[in-house]
Amino acid sequence: MYRKTLKILHEFGAVGVLGALAACIVLIATAPRDSLVEYAAVRHGIAALTQWLLVPALAVVLISGLLSIAATEAYIHAGWPWLKAISGLAIFEGSLLTISASARQAAEAAAAAAAGQGNAAALDQALRTEWGGLWIVTAVAAANIIVAVWRPRLGRRAPDT
Repeated sequence: MYRKTLKILHEFGAVGVLGALAACIVLIATAPRDSLVEYAAVRHGIAALTQWLLVPALAVVLISGLLSIAATEAYIHAGWPWLKAISGLAIFEGSLLTISASARQAAEAAAAAAAGQGNAAALDQALRTEWGGLWIVTAVAAANIIVAVWRPRLGRRAPDT
């Protein structure tokens, strides 16, 4: 029963991660640039999305995935779950360092610009970092799903008993 619960948690977490990433991409691509006040509001929405959906969903995916590996003998000796675990940690770190931090910085810079005291260079740098991080993390997350479906044989074997 607990394995099924872990699987459900892992899958719901993955949906949350990819949904949050897709929502951030859409919001960044369609944010109104002609009104600084509206743009700042969208930037705060993106920052909230990363804080309240992306990061918690990533935590659920990581914890449920690692617990699934520990709970399933076949996963312990297969290579693909460990590949997913390592890339999942990279996704989590990349999301915290590039997406979440950049979204927060861009929201602050956009609010400052809307108040007439902004630094366009700081906003541009945060946007470049965030945009690049979003696409890289999305690609690695999609690759993780492919590995989970494909389940390639990767070098680890069960010990002889």
